[in-house]
Amino acid sequence: MDIKAGDIVKLKKKHPCGSFEWEVLRIGADFRLKCVGCSHQIMIARKSVEKNVREIKKPLANQE
Repeated sequence: MDIKAGDIVKLKKKHPCGSFEWEVLRIGADFRLKCVGCSHQIMIARKSVEKNVREIKKPLANQE
């Protein structure tokens, strides 16, 4: 998958705040994600993120 820091990913399950979208803050063996709805930050395994991604939205500055 081509996920980069700054991208917005839409996951299968929603956060308790109701948002499906997360901003990618850090990439590595784990991802640091920030909820777009409530700004809660989590660390999650790369495998879990790649399995649960529905859509990747590129920020306007990084669109190709």
